[in-house]
Amino acid sequence: MAEPTETATSIRTAATSETTEPPAPAPTTAPTRAATATATGTAANTATATATTAPDDTSAPPAPPAKPDPPPRTPRTNTPHYLLCGALQLLAFLGYSCVVAVVAVQGYEWISAGAGAVEAYLRAVAVGTGAFLALCGLPIALKWLLVGRWKPREIRVWSLDYVRFWTVKTLVRSNPLVLFVGSPLYVLYLRALGARVGKGVSVFTRNLPVCTDLLTVGAGTVIRKDSFLSCYRARDGVIQTGAVVLGRDAVVSEATVLDIGTTMGDRAQLGHASSLHRGQAVPDGEHWHGSPAQRGDADFLPLDPAECGTRRRALHSLLQLLAALLVYVPLAVGGAGILLAEVPQLNAALEPGATALTGWVFYGEALAASLLLFFGTTLLGVLLVATLPRLLGRTVRPGRVYPLYGYHYAAHRLIMLATNRRFLTRLFGDSSGIVHYLRYLGYDLSRVQQTGSNFGTDVRHETPYLSTVGTGTMVADGLSIANADFSSSSFRVAPVAIGPRNFLGNRITYPTRGRTGENCLLATKVMVPVDGPVREGVGLLGSPAFEIPRSVQRDSSFDRLKSGEELESLLPAKNRHNAATMALYLLVRWLHFFGITLLVSGAAELYTAFGALAIALGNVLVVLFTAVYYVLVERIVTARHALRPLFCSIYDIRFWRRERYWKVPSETYLRLFNGTPYKSLVWRVLGVRIGRRVFDDGCSLTERTMVSIGDGCTLNAGSVVQCHSQEDGTFKSDRVAIGSGCTLGVGAFAHYGIALGDGAELAPDSFLMKGETVPRHALWGGNPARPFPQDGVQPLPGDADGERRQQP
Repeated sequence: MAEPTETATSIRTAATSETTEPPAPAPTTAPTRAATATATGTAANTATATATTAPDDTSAPPAPPAKPDPPPRTPRTNTPHYLLCGALQLLAFLGYSCVVAVVAVQGYEWISAGAGAVEAYLRAVAVGTGAFLALCGLPIALKWLLVGRWKPREIRVWSLDYVRFWTVKTLVRSNPLVLFVGSPLYVLYLRALGARVGKGVSVFTRNLPVCTDLLTVGAGTVIRKDSFLSCYRARDGVIQTGAVVLGRDAVVSEATVLDIGTTMGDRAQLGHASSLHRGQAVPDGEHWHGSPAQRGDADFLPLDPAECGTRRRALHSLLQLLAALLVYVPLAVGGAGILLAEVPQLNAALEPGATALTGWVFYGEALAASLLLFFGTTLLGVLLVATLPRLLGRTVRPGRVYPLYGYHYAAHRLIMLATNRRFLTRLFGDSSGIVHYLRYLGYDLSRVQQTGSNFGTDVRHETPYLSTVGTGTMVADGLSIANADFSSSSFRVAPVAIGPRNFLGNRITYPTRGRTGENCLLATKVMVPVDGPVREGVGLLGSPAFEIPRSVQRDSSFDRLKSGEELESLLPAKNRHNAATMALYLLVRWLHFFGITLLVSGAAELYTAFGALAIALGNVLVVLFTAVYYVLVERIVTARHALRPLFCSIYDIRFWRRERYWKVPSETYLRLFNGTPYKSLVWRVLGVRIGRRVFDDGCSLTERTMVSIGDGCTLNAGSVVQCHSQEDGTFKSDRVAIGSGCTLGVGAFAHYGIALGDGAELAPDSFLMKGETVPRHALWGGNPARPFPQDGVQPLPGDADGERRQQP
């Protein structure tokens, strides 16, 4: 656990921080910091993203006067268009399911007709190769057929044009080639979709650009993981497409957002946890960071290039394809065939007149198979994460620069993929078991001070063997340890050490050269500095980061529970509660797997009577069952203990119940409904007070029943509404109110206790801190968010008609 400030002077400083502003920043960022001071001059805003005041704080700064309602840019869609859009999207899904079912059935029957294992394998390779090429080629062909070339334009959501946009977006992002992120094949896929990508470009982000014709990437540029450059955004019920232009040898660092209409010149760099807002341009050779970005001096390319020519890239791509087509695809096809062949065909063992679907043997076999597969693969996964990756880790030496797309690169990627198992991290996270699991992976956790909440349920890394976390440090969810640096031709792994007695908030990317030491508080979405002195005994907030007090007096309310006899009695009780939660997590996942096993088995049983239609129906029922099942699970978890505003210790049973709420239900299935009217329906049945015709392109709501969203809101991909925070041993949560017609930009983060007035907008990659009130029709942005002027206009680069638009 991260301890409070130790000296009397530090305690007085923390106690008085509710009436003082943060220290003055460096002159190079004075304009931005001045604006920040205006918006964050109270305790609710000088504290960190993990919150330092109670939910009932009323010390938020006065809001500026509301601006007049802006005129609508385009006519809004009405209810018939909304319903028609949902119906067409449903038909598209049903049609795709039928096509997949017909192809799968025909392929399986042909494979089954083979004589002997060798012929069956060769037929599996042929079928798998054909299916792989079809799945890869269909999205590309339909993109060119339905859209042609993307151009800067506006598309009303829920319109027929939007249905076409959604169809192309869904198909290109479900293409199997997306799995080859970080490979030259991924770059070839972007080119096939129309992107202008130069020679020697490397792309590591899984957030695939959609409007690819509007993306230009110069030769030798590197785009690192978790970046957003989709070439579109949603705003006020309209999809806006626009250009993103990157010059030669540019660097786009981790966890960045590039809005439409942004450019980076040759050799330009954008730091991690930063963003370019619409109309921003980084000149040639300059290094920018922050949200919105501003000029800085840090170097975000700390390694030399290596020899990585066309031949090396082509050979790597060929080997990847051969491995996929000769090993992985036949295994998948063969595994599906085995499952289909072994579905209970036990009519002879059933009672006279009974069928397989009505006999107890069918369900008994499905039960046994699901138990064996689920718990067997879970145990195998636990064994795998600590064996093969550990052997491969010996071959990749820290500090040495390796060329991309060779043996060492393949070993590093395999280590990263094998040791970042979301299922296992979520199982052990938010419990005492997480420290043992991370040590098992290879983390160096020094001497652990067990709190029962040392890490959350989402911790990621490049390699666990170079990840060090000091004694007494606590980490919230969303930590990404970026202990590998990449250029467009080379990579290097390096140790990352997070100091002792730190507290890290949500959504933090910690780079190899992070300049923080002992007893620091890193706020949510903070940009960890990579230059300057090592920061110790302070808090860091914002992007670029500036110093704030390490803690405030309110957060010491529960210090008596952090040690001594009270901890000795409360920690075992928390461990027992968390152990029961972990058991429920496994039980819920297994029951879901059992249900899917029954559906797949039932579809196979009905195949002889209904043909491919039975398989298609099974596919549809799997999606419907998953959604209904996890909705019911979540409602059951909250039935007896509804979510309410809290200010309590992490050793309070009310907090343990909140941990159970975060862990046991699932959110992964919600992605299936992004961009459709069905997403609002699911939110509503989960308890969100949501209005009509809300467009949700991929927003995350951490506590659904504590959020209210008005009519006609627009929620972009990667946006988050989080109704809680946790600092050291203190937990706080409160409700969030979003008015009608509001927009949350791409990657925006809204904390607990905030309110957005009707028509308000939060710019991309912004962090709206706890307790803030955004006036009606106001535009706020930045990290931390503050009012943006709305009187400046600037043409959007790439607009054919030269239309002038409002710019932040």
